[in-house]
Amino acid sequence: MSGRWHTVNEIELVEKFKTNYKKGLDERDARDRLGRFGPNELAKPPKVPLWQMFLQQFKDFMVLILLAATVISGFLGEWADAVTIMIIVLVNAVLGFVQEFRAEKSMDALKQLTAPEAKVLRNGREKKIPAVEVVPGDIVLLESGDRVPADLRLLETNNLELEESTLTGESVPVKKHSGILPEGIGLGDMKNMAYQGTVVTRGRGKGLVVATGMATEMGHIAGMIQEVEQEETPLQRRLGQLGKGLVAFCLVICALVVVLGVMRGEPLYQMFLAGVSLAVAAIPEGLPAIVTVALAIGVQRMIKRNAIIRKLQAVETLGCATVICSDKTGTLTQNEMTVRKVMCGGKLLDVTGEGYDPKGDFEGDYHKKDLQLLLKTAALCNNAGLVKGDIPIGGLFRGIAGGKKTHEWKINGDPTEGALLAMSAKGGIWREKIELDEKRIAEFTFDSDRKRMTVVYQEPGGTKTAYVKGAPDIVLNLCTHVYKDGRIIPINNLLRQEILKYNSHLAGQALRVLALAYRKLPVGIKNLNEKNVEQELVFLGLAGMIDPPRPSAIKAIRASRRAGIKTVMITGDHQLTAQAVGRELGLISKGQKVLSGADLDRMSDEDLRQEVDRIAVYARVSPHHKLRIVRALKRIGHVVAMTGDGVNDAPAVKDADIGVAMGITGTDVTKEASAMVLADDNFTTIVAAVEEGRGIYDNIRKFIRYLLSCNVGEVLTMFVAVLAGLPLPLLPIQILWMNLVTDGLPAMALGIDPADRDIMFRKPRDPKESVFSHGLVWRIAGSGLVIGLGTVISFVIGLYLWDVATARTIAFNTLVFLQLFFVFTCRSEYHTILEVGIFTNPLLVAAVIVSVVLQLAVNYIPMLQPVFHTTALSGVHWGIILTIAAAPTVIGTIFRHIQVRAKEKIMYLKV
Repeated sequence: MSGRWHTVNEIELVEKFKTNYKKGLDERDARDRLGRFGPNELAKPPKVPLWQMFLQQFKDFMVLILLAATVISGFLGEWADAVTIMIIVLVNAVLGFVQEFRAEKSMDALKQLTAPEAKVLRNGREKKIPAVEVVPGDIVLLESGDRVPADLRLLETNNLELEESTLTGESVPVKKHSGILPEGIGLGDMKNMAYQGTVVTRGRGKGLVVATGMATEMGHIAGMIQEVEQEETPLQRRLGQLGKGLVAFCLVICALVVVLGVMRGEPLYQMFLAGVSLAVAAIPEGLPAIVTVALAIGVQRMIKRNAIIRKLQAVETLGCATVICSDKTGTLTQNEMTVRKVMCGGKLLDVTGEGYDPKGDFEGDYHKKDLQLLLKTAALCNNAGLVKGDIPIGGLFRGIAGGKKTHEWKINGDPTEGALLAMSAKGGIWREKIELDEKRIAEFTFDSDRKRMTVVYQEPGGTKTAYVKGAPDIVLNLCTHVYKDGRIIPINNLLRQEILKYNSHLAGQALRVLALAYRKLPVGIKNLNEKNVEQELVFLGLAGMIDPPRPSAIKAIRASRRAGIKTVMITGDHQLTAQAVGRELGLISKGQKVLSGADLDRMSDEDLRQEVDRIAVYARVSPHHKLRIVRALKRIGHVVAMTGDGVNDAPAVKDADIGVAMGITGTDVTKEASAMVLADDNFTTIVAAVEEGRGIYDNIRKFIRYLLSCNVGEVLTMFVAVLAGLPLPLLPIQILWMNLVTDGLPAMALGIDPADRDIMFRKPRDPKESVFSHGLVWRIAGSGLVIGLGTVISFVIGLYLWDVATARTIAFNTLVFLQLFFVFTCRSEYHTILEVGIFTNPLLVAAVIVSVVLQLAVNYIPMLQPVFHTTALSGVHWGIILTIAAAPTVIGTIFRHIQVRAKEKIMYLKV
């Protein structure tokens, strides 16, 4: 039967798959089938085994040389050195493995979070499930913008069109139906089938899953669909190039140290091992891993703030964002529409009640028939459903659901339609009651081009009536009559102007206005279509509803403005409504404009480029306008974040520097085109993600500064000592140990450092700037010089007062503690440690404590002293070590504090 589902009628199909047409599968049956058929996914390439991932840690050239040196040490009888070096190499490998494993786990978690979803019927209720859990026999519901989750035999269609280019190469959407088709036709002609991976571009439909996973048509040609490899981010690529340069530089310096040491009479073996150890310590091999971990941890932190990152590049770009273009409804507003005003029969009424609760009244003078027909139209031209206590309410139960008192009313479906349903219920009109007698026989869906929706209902006697809702200007142009005082009268210019006046009045109060109309269709009308139904309509009235701004969005817009980020609102609402909401949100300041879609159409690309920086609100726009707005902003140098939810938003979302999809209302197509998904559809989440993005970039700069400064200090210590003719201040085993203690845990803890409190008071970062910009190179060079000279000074003092072994132990500890003090200096480029607070990153404090304990262990545990060539130190020794180690941090903090206070005083005197 496989491959011939298009020839089978609906009854046979349902029986074959043992499912229920109206209720779908029950949960237990679905679980059994998932176990039997497996997950609904294409075969993936095998994962790298954990053992192989671990062995890859030893592929580095310098590590291989170190292992060779370990073998040589063993042959020469230096067993303590050989074993210790091996242990240190193993510990480093374990740390690298853990970092890589965590990064991979984070990426897997992201893939799960951004996986496509499917709407199915389970136990008679609509339910959203991950597409991977869809099983044969499931009844799937399709809407515009959905990606088909599996191969379906269509059972119902309503103006359903699918884009099937991934399978057939045909770019034009294909109109679908549910009728039986003959055998022997090609894939492109199977109009009653919907295939996995194709996209719903219009209409709605219901289908039965006939194949999942590798059994689908997409599965049959899985070889054509390759797993997308995780690309490195631009920052990772730049750091990779930096690493190669540093490797070459460090090898030259280390080779020079070896040559000079041998020329001075040091043993070749010891200098070779010292050179290799110094190279291992100096080359920041942990930098790429720590960058990956920092990005992965940052992404996880963003997830906790409801921002799901789909592409790592977005993490870097977020810190550079200069403009956020946001939808209004649900993003800047609460997405709980409530009808406040109704105009019917030429009279304006107030509607009481809150949210979606169907309790309220109509206040004002009105004709009962006028209002009842308007409410009936609002209820029938509607696909939403009212819900109380998570149980759909059919108008038959009020106040009690499932035997328990429930309090919160919600909706299934579009918020605008939910507001109309609640309004109708306030007047005693419930769609479910009407549909006991009348049956919907046609629907022409709403889209951004038509700006209207029409349904056709048939009464028991055969009378057909069309009910229409949509944008007032669009619907009014289709009307030839008006319903007033219980009768139909022809429309004239005076009535038309009166309606438009009411529309402007309601829109000026920041209300979203919809017009409602109806038409009794002629007897015997056949082949119902948009053209012969949506004409000669009777105008019923207007419904003005409001979606109040989110208080958090107002605060977030202020925060983004302080951060140098402009917020632009884009909406399909009337221009007056958009302007009122824009003012309430604080978007429209002096010199800022409000532009409509019609205005955009009259502007050339060059005109838009010149004006785009002065436009704060776009009203009455279509999705294709968004693409023009993004390109105009990018053309003048902005880094643009663009939100979207509909399938037509995908091009603009993809073209933006940071494409942002709505997690709740967004379609699968838009999510796949995006770099970031908002789990809560909230504008505040975008601003929070920008803050996190800036913090992640700052953290990367922090540990670059820390790692490279320490590495420069280590190399300079050895280089200066050899040039000065001093004995080696550090032995190979000490260099390796120090690299483990200072470059491991403290550096990783810097990667999760909390952001500076004033990070959102800074201007956006230039995306073209180097990671070493703003004087970072000089900071690294200066800090490295201080660390190196401090260590050499401590070594010289040790040599002068004591013997070489003691001097070497003092130098060894001085270098370690210089780095452990310095890590706190690296916590901010803008503030001292006193301003940041020592304990605001408890993990860093814990990492430093662990490093201190480990360092003390190699000094005082007798069995470790010969291994690391250390001696027990006295109080005088520690006085020298801690004075030299703490001095740069203490002096730098005091100097910086005085500098900041002096600047503040100068600013105060200027004022």
